[in-house]
Amino acid sequence: MKNSVKAAIVQKFFVAVCLLAFSDGAFAQSGSVTEPSMVEIPAGWFWQGSDGIERSYAYDIDEQVYGHDISRRNRWYDIEADKWRVHLLPYHISKTPVTNDDYAAFIKATGHAAPDISKDEWDRQGLIYNYDTIAPFLWKKGRPPRGRGNHPVVLVSWQDAQAYVEWLSEKTGKNWSLPSELYWEKAVRGEEGTFYPWGNIYDPTLLNSGDRGPFDTTPVGQYDAGPFGLLDGVGQVFEWTSTSGQAGYRFVKGGSWDDRGCGVCRPAARHARPEHLRHILIGFRVMYLD
Repeated sequence: MKNSVKAAIVQKFFVAVCLLAFSDGAFAQSGSVTEPSMVEIPAGWFWQGSDGIERSYAYDIDEQVYGHDISRRNRWYDIEADKWRVHLLPYHISKTPVTNDDYAAFIKATGHAAPDISKDEWDRQGLIYNYDTIAPFLWKKGRPPRGRGNHPVVLVSWQDAQAYVEWLSEKTGKNWSLPSELYWEKAVRGEEGTFYPWGNIYDPTLLNSGDRGPFDTTPVGQYDAGPFGLLDGVGQVFEWTSTSGQAGYRFVKGGSWDDRGCGVCRPAARHARPEHLRHILIGFRVMYLD
């Protein structure tokens, strides 16, 4: 009798341990996150910023397409860092911008607000696009637009992007961040300081810009990789960086599917946007230091 009682107790204990182990394993699985595909950027020197020759070229190609010199008169590219050589330690950066599918996992896990914006809020931002233009990019019931899972996520503010990297850090134990302007530019441009990842001559066939279409975001990875294997670094969507232009503003870089010219698509180009801005032309990618 005693042996049978002991056996029953042992059996119950074994079952309880198995259930606990299964529960822990299931939690670990549901709590895990698929990290973005990364490229490794080696330690070393690179040329950052632009000089007068590059800026003049950017103004020239803009004028050829637009038929006016607004960018030159407003000195859009004169705010770029003066060209200099910088040494960076090794780091990893996501191969593509964060996609809608990537961001959806974050939304599901945290309950963070999905990329959506009301007409009133959109109009208050004072952008040139009417609200009807953004309909294809709006999420519904916490889900990305149908057929756009592998497109870059847009309509995310800098604060939204920060929340994503904080969540990713918590889930993986790595110190994820948005890239600073320096880390972003080296990864996209390469070491040699060329105007574009492929060289010094703008070629609209090598990126998603407003010069050839499709006048919308595309699935990531449709164009040739840059010097370090990075995809969609120029064109497609502007990307938030951690670098502050002024209080409450952050630099975005890379140009977008809507830009023509395309002086603004050069990796050296930059302009500051309010941290709270949600735009159909702005997404982000992530990095961590080795």
